[in-house]
Amino acid sequence: MRILKNLSKDKLATVSLIIIILTMVIGIFSPIFAPHNPKEVNIGLRYATPSWEYLLGNDHLGRCILSRLIYGIRPSVLWVSVALFLSVVIGSVLGFLAGYFRGKVDGVIMRICDIMLSFPGYVMTLAIVGILGVGLVNILIAFIFLKWAWFTRVIRTSVMQYSELEYVKFAKACGISNMRIIYKHIVPVTLSDVIVLSSSSVGSMVLQISGLSFLGLGIQAPNAEWGMMLSEAKEVMFTRPELMLAPGLAIIIVVSAFNFLSDALQVALDPKLMSSKNRIKGRLVSPRHKIQKKEVAK
Repeated sequence: MRILKNLSKDKLATVSLIIIILTMVIGIFSPIFAPHNPKEVNIGLRYATPSWEYLLGNDHLGRCILSRLIYGIRPSVLWVSVALFLSVVIGSVLGFLAGYFRGKVDGVIMRICDIMLSFPGYVMTLAIVGILGVGLVNILIAFIFLKWAWFTRVIRTSVMQYSELEYVKFAKACGISNMRIIYKHIVPVTLSDVIVLSSSSVGSMVLQISGLSFLGLGIQAPNAEWGMMLSEAKEVMFTRPELMLAPGLAIIIVVSAFNFLSDALQVALDPKLMSSKNRIKGRLVSPRHKIQKKEVAK
């Protein structure tokens, strides 16, 4: 509740959260919101202009662009969120083990992470897709395979910092089990870091899967995906630019919403940033209030 209260003070964060929730709901219940079958081909409506029946028009096969845009939420956002969740779970478990127990456990986990992070992300993704084959599932496997190491390293640093606090040392001295200390004392304070990291990573993953689908390595036809819709519309980008406008704007809006929400969450979850932000606002607003008071007094 405290987080929502702090977020409600930021209008941009509130709008971003509403956009993300609406996108998720529309994606989950896409058969209800989509006006037509996204795979239905009607050559008679090839490149048809927008109408009341087809609000965004039709593509090169006469398919409803709005319906394909709605169904494209699933691979572009929902399945990316699932892959991110699995990466965060794996990274959190290994990060907690490495940051809390240290020693040989930390050494083994960190050396594996060093190996994973020594290769550029896109190169490794393309290599995994090249080995496993094109398709959405293989890209999601590549994301999980690569992202967990980054989350592990970042979360490990956070856990090492909090495990040195006095109350954690006191709990160890009292003989409380390690699992209970992690659950009661370490997890609550590191949860904010995990949330911020996760929200900031969604946008980049949406861009990556859209880029790979644009190159033909992601989800395959006739399924709908925003990057693939851009690829299909590039042939008529000068004569029918609106075909690229719809998926392009969808990507921009969703990625921007996740980025703005991530920035707001970082402030909302950190009391120091919240207080400093309020002080800055107070300094900016106070002179105006003083002038207003003087005018009223006159």
